[in-house]
Amino acid sequence: MEKGKVFLVGAGPGNPKLITVRGKECITQCDVVVYDRLASPRLLKFLKPGAEKVYVGKLPDRHTMKQEEINRLLVDLALQGKTVTRLKGGDPTIFGRVGEEAELLQEYGVEYEIVPGITSAIAVPAYAGIPVTHRDLASSLSIVTGHESPEKLDRSIYWDKVTNATGTLIFLMGVAKIGYISEQLIRHGKSKETPVALIRWGTRVEQETLVGTLETIEAQVLAANFQPPAVIVVGEVVKQREKLQWYERQPLFGTRVLVTRARAQASELADRIEELGGEPVEYPVIEIRRTQSEETSALIGEALGHANDYDWLVFTSVNGVDYFFEWLTAFEVDIRRFHKAKIAAVGPATADKLRERGLLVDAMPARFQAEGLIDMLGPLLQPGHKVLLPRGDLARDILPQQFAAKGVEVTAVNVYETALGDPDSGDGELLELLGSGGIHMLTFTSSSTVLNLLELLRRQGVQDPVSLLKGIPTACIGPLTAQTAADEGLEVTIVPEQATLAGLIEAMTMYKREVFKAKEEAQ
Repeated sequence: MEKGKVFLVGAGPGNPKLITVRGKECITQCDVVVYDRLASPRLLKFLKPGAEKVYVGKLPDRHTMKQEEINRLLVDLALQGKTVTRLKGGDPTIFGRVGEEAELLQEYGVEYEIVPGITSAIAVPAYAGIPVTHRDLASSLSIVTGHESPEKLDRSIYWDKVTNATGTLIFLMGVAKIGYISEQLIRHGKSKETPVALIRWGTRVEQETLVGTLETIEAQVLAANFQPPAVIVVGEVVKQREKLQWYERQPLFGTRVLVTRARAQASELADRIEELGGEPVEYPVIEIRRTQSEETSALIGEALGHANDYDWLVFTSVNGVDYFFEWLTAFEVDIRRFHKAKIAAVGPATADKLRERGLLVDAMPARFQAEGLIDMLGPLLQPGHKVLLPRGDLARDILPQQFAAKGVEVTAVNVYETALGDPDSGDGELLELLGSGGIHMLTFTSSSTVLNLLELLRRQGVQDPVSLLKGIPTACIGPLTAQTAADEGLEVTIVPEQATLAGLIEAMTMYKREVFKAKEEAQ
């Protein structure tokens, strides 16, 4: 059997977008990924279907796999002919023990590639507003392990030389030894007033920063119960944080947001959440697809066959536009056959999607929902007018009913359908986050996302999903979605004035600002 290849990849400091392009390529290509707790689980979504996942970090019921066992695991997988990505937090060459893994692979003649990553030693301080070098403050730095026992630290670190060798000192994995580290630095010449910063879970929404001096920092760590993992920065550059904080000032910093949209639609909302300092957790509870029914397909074909007859094309969603054009292609119907028809769109996103197709809308309501379309089109529709309404299978019947009451001939066709998402798409991550309080906000962009989330949680064994979600701020894109959530027993916290993604994001950030302001006033 031909041997496989092993990629020894640095996953970066925690934020999944800080992985290198090459690192992401290795994840997409591998048959097996071997990862630890410092590598973001969100990187696993880039795996190809069927790829195996092997966790070698620490679990509550299992101790960390020994390094020798990990080394052997990589060899065994490669000897089975598999392409393996060993995903390690930060950079694999900085206290990542990549040398030991590579040595055994070399011994067995297994091809390997070391893919550098962004080390937490520089990335985590940067996210706390601390550049590790500064022209006026520090022109050099040292990176030191703080994980060993004091005896080992004394054997591996020449404190008399390290203390004053560089402008900035970075200690990784040293929270438990912060008192001893501070003591040694002071003993060997550092001023007691030297600034110190500890940054926990840097680049993630849990990021927490504690600033003090060598004299005070141990007491501060104990008082705050400051836990690892954290990066320790010692030096005058720490003072830059007062002016250069940026990540922690982002509007959604500290907020992990559940995104329930269909996978194809989730990226826009997820990207915006990340831009504002939050962390999206994508759990697509719905699948949008072209209508599968042969009967419905025949009805669509018949409706499109009368393209010349329609006075209005009315689109109530972006999906309606996309799938309408798919059906035009399927039935080889030229859009120019609708030359007689004027076009209405329920809102700006739908109008923009039509504009991408070279079509400008003739009418768009002030209220971006079906009732708004009824109010706007009422005076424009005359008895005998013919309207084509491409929509989804879960659309309400209010539009065709109201138009028909005016003597308008409405042809409503379900050009797409909404199916339940895959309950196992998150590999249990969502339940773990919900159980630990790790989800800080829920978002729903349609009534079906509300109903499907509750159903998927039930299918994962949650008997009372409403209770599980209780207390989590809930953001709904509009009043109809909010009503569905309320009817199901959820406590709706956020509803934007405009039922758009932009409106939803704005409402979420306003809510976060108000909560933060209330906390400050309470203190």
